[in-house]
Parts: sequence; structure tokens; C-alpha cells
Amino acid sequence: MLSHLVKEHPYYIICCYVGLLLLFLLVCWALWCKNKSSIGIPPGNRGLPFVGETLQFMAAINSSKGVYEFVHARRLRYGKCFKAKLFGETHVFISSRESAKVIVNKENEGGKFSKSYIKSIAELLGRDSLLCAAQQHHKLIRARLFSLFSTDSLSSFVQLFDSLVLQATRTWTCGSVVVIQDETLKLACKAMCKMLISIESGQELVTMHNEVARLCEAMLALPVRLPWTRFYKGLQARKRIMNILEKNISERRSGIATHHVDFLQQLLDNKLNEDGVPGLTDREIKDNILTMIIAGQDTIANAMTWMIKFVDENRQVFNTLMKEQLKIEKNGSRNSYLTLEALNEMPYASKVVKEALRKASVVQWLPRVALEDCVIEGFKIKKGWNINIDARSIHHDPTVHKDPDVFNPSRFPAESKPYSFLAFGMGGRTCLGKNMAKAMMLVFLHRFITNYNAYIQVEGD
Repeated sequence: MLSHLVKEHPYYIICCYVGLLLLFLLVCWALWCKNKSSIGIPPGNRGLPFVGETLQFMAAINSSKGVYEFVHARRLRYGKCFKAKLFGETHVFISSRESAKVIVNKENEGGKFSKSYIKSIAELLGRDSLLCAAQQHHKLIRARLFSLFSTDSLSSFVQLFDSLVLQATRTWTCGSVVVIQDETLKLACKAMCKMLISIESGQELVTMHNEVARLCEAMLALPVRLPWTRFYKGLQARKRIMNILEKNISERRSGIATHHVDFLQQLLDNKLNEDGVPGLTDREIKDNILTMIIAGQDTIANAMTWMIKFVDENRQVFNTLMKEQLKIEKNGSRNSYLTLEALNEMPYASKVVKEALRKASVVQWLPRVALEDCVIEGFKIKKGWNINIDARSIHHDPTVHKDPDVFNPSRFPAESKPYSFLAFGMGGRTCLGKNMAKAMMLVFLHRFITNYNAYIQVEGD
């Protein structure tokens, strides 16, 4: 009977052999994984062959709870240090201040760690972005951008952003529903585009806002270049943004565009620094302009949204904040723009900003890559593994912050322990624009509090 079947279907026996071979290989792989020594390696689930836990990670991104649910669930299961296979690479998540300190110190001292983002983020931001550049390259770019964030620049930006906030709030009519997230996204995009590349209105601003939004949606997408995927749409959005920046650069160099006072012009004028080292290349300029726009439009806008939500939910915080901000208003902000000096007279508001950043943890983990074998939390970490400092877990650790789920600005500065507040990163990778981000949140908070009562319906969280 078998010989008859083989004669009629000559490929049948070949398929059987191939199937048995694949089954044998799969069994061998399973046994190898089971028997391979895992002593000293962080706990975790290997997941599926080649894929690992990428599908579970993507499912968390698209769920109502968000991507951090993937990390949170595994931290509860495995502890403060665990590993997962994502996008073909090993990722280790750690959530202790002590380990954060070790990583930062080793990164600063001997370059044993470096910044590293998953492939989709790195491609969308660009390899010359300050966020993605390797250690030495990062130092060079950071040094070239540092002067842009001077006290004078910050002072000018405070008045610029305040003027934009006042313009926006004048359109908010009494009794209407204000979707805070929509408003903060538009405000942040307009402010960043004005400061960086002097785009403040018109179709170019609308295009930048929409394309940056598409790019941000693709940040954690599967890096698949098919026309219907989010990653492909994100790459196309990046291309259109780069075209706008290239057009601006070309027009300025050719003399077509009028002279502008903005970050882009400063970078273009800075051909040769005082130390004789050439300035940034056009590609470095474009990648970092894009990075700064994204940081403003997406990260800070979301932080402002959460801040208003937390304040609106806490009457005691609102009342204390209102007293401080009305005093600032009486001193001059009602009839003129806010100044950097005025922001420095807002100690309680500054605590509100810090507490909002802690509780919301918009930047949920800080990615690094091990440049050599090492030991963290008593576990062996191999060269090339991605190490993610779980900032959100540290921000919500009851051994670090008392009652971490309670919005309590007064916890600062008493609870300001080293490596307990990671909203802006740490060490040599600390966010260059952190003072600008804080200023934006303070300005928006002041204008919101002094113009709207505690019963306003807040949406957009």
C-alpha cells in the first residue's frame, strides 16, 4: 500500500522526510534550550524561535494599557532584573537605583555602555541624532549643540512660548470642552518649529505637525518596509520632514531666504568652532533638528497633558498652586509676557512639574547597550545585550518614593535621592533641553491656572 502511494505521489515520501527532519531539529532546539545552563543569566522567557516575545510586545503597544504593561507584567513575574527577546535582540530590564548608578558610572568612566535604541526608532530619528549616536560621536554632537541651550536662548524662548500660549488660550471660549492633549501638541510643535527653523504658520507648519505625528506613531512598530505598515509610513514622514529641512537649508545658503534668528541659522553659521573643529554636517543638523521637534511635540506635550490632569484631580495641590501663581500674576505677568526670572519665583509649581514627570514617566525606560561582558544585579550581562533602565519602575518604587501612586509635589526635595528621578536621563546623556522642557511646563501651567477654575472639564489623558 505504501509503495503504491509512493508511486502515485512521488513527492509524498520526500515531504514526510523533510517534515520529520524539521520536527527532529525543533525537538533538538527545545532540548538544547532546556538543558543549556542558565546559571547567572537574568531570568526570562525565550519566547518563540527567532521571534522571541516580539508579538507580545507589539500586542501591549496596541492595547489600552500601553507598552509598559509588557515590562510591568514581567517585572512582577521575574523581579527587578529580567530579559526578553525583542526584534531579534536580547533586552535586559533593570529597575533599581543602584544598577542605574553602576551603568551611568561605567558609561561615563570607560565607555562600557552606550546609548542604543531599537531598530525602528534609530532609523526614524537618524543615525546622527543625539539620541542614537555612539559614544564619541555623541560627545562631538552634544558639544556643538550645547551653546544653543544657553540662558539667553532660554530667556527668549520663555517669552516666545508664553506669547503662543496666550494666543491659543484666547480662542478657548467659556463653556467649551478643551482637549488638553490636542492643544499642547499644537502649541509644542509651533513653538519648536518657530525656535528651531522659524516656521510658525502656514502649510509648512501643518505638514510638520502631521508628519511628526506619523513618525511618532511608528517609533515602536515592527521594522517592516511594506507600504501599508506603520513603519513604512513613518519612514515616508521622515523623508518629507527632511525635504522641508533641506529646502530651508538650501534657501538660506543661496540667499533666497531672509535672515533668521533661530537654531538652524546658528548651526549653519557655526562652520568652524573656536577650537578649530568643523561644525555639524547637514545630515547631523537635520537629524538633530528633527529629534528636538519630536522631543517638544510628543514628549513634552504629553507631559503637560498629564500635569494638568493630575492637578485637576487634586484640589489641595490646585489651591496651593493657585495662591503662588496669582502672586506671580499680580507682579506683572497679567500685562506682559513671563520672564525667566518669574519662572524662578515658582518653587511650588516647579515641584508640581517634577512630580508630574515622576508620576507620568513619559520616558518609561532609558536604553543602553553593553560594550563588553559585565555583571549587573548579580547576573551576567553579555556584550551586545541591550540594557534598559526601567525609569517608571524606579519612579513608582515605594522604597524610593513614599506612596508613589499619590500625586504629592511636596515630596520634593526630601525624596530627591541619587538616581531616583530619571525623567531627563542621567550622566553624560542627560537631556540637553531639560531646562527648556521645564520652562514650557511652567509657562503652560501658569496661564492655565490663572485663567481657568478648578471645575474645568479636562480631557485628553
